[in-house]
Amino acid sequence: MIASAPAAVFLNPPAKASWIYAALSAGLHVGYNLFLIRSYQVGELVQTYPIARGSSPIIITLAASFFASESIGPSALLGIALVSGGIISLSFIGKKLGTTGVAHSLGTGCFIAAYSVIDGIGVRLSGAPMAYTMWMCALWGILMLSMYIGMRDAKSLFTIRAGFIPAFIGGLVSLLAYGIVIYAMSVAPMGAVSALRETSVLFVAFIGYFFLGETLSVRKVLACTAIALGIIIIG
Repeated sequence: MIASAPAAVFLNPPAKASWIYAALSAGLHVGYNLFLIRSYQVGELVQTYPIARGSSPIIITLAASFFASESIGPSALLGIALVSGGIISLSFIGKKLGTTGVAHSLGTGCFIAAYSVIDGIGVRLSGAPMAYTMWMCALWGILMLSMYIGMRDAKSLFTIRAGFIPAFIGGLVSLLAYGIVIYAMSVAPMGAVSALRETSVLFVAFIGYFFLGETLSVRKVLACTAIALGIIIIG
């Protein structure tokens, strides 16, 4: 909110038809935050994150077809399925999918799909992708701030904690990254954009291997291969 609200003031506002979508998306983002936190509380990160991120592209593709009348070719659909399947397979423990936190992870994936489709429709109506992004994020920040005060207190907002600067920089990067996603959805199918967005999991796997000393099992290699193949097909 600190970054997006001032920027929004200096931009021409998006078309009025898109405002309802910006408000709906802001509310859905709050739900996403709460579900994501809960999924981390009840499940392991290595299980919950791939399920949440991997399930959303398929859901988005189906929802965009129904609500935005998007059509997607068989090859792109295959690519999306490969990306989603590869990401979800990263959550398997051995040959089984862990059960702890799965419901919350799927709920998080549904929230991702919901706000993505809403933003995809909204940005196409806005005529101004950057302004739409800034105003949506400003509304999201206001709602999240209100939720935080309701669940905790207002005093703690003014307490500077360790890690504040990295967290602030991370927030700016996140804002920029999702702004790019919203812009991409204004000109390309939502499901394909979402699938390509979630391939960040692939880069995380390689960063973990090359810089953090993590192992790449046969399962991870196969999952990464499926994701890479899906990217090529979509492209």
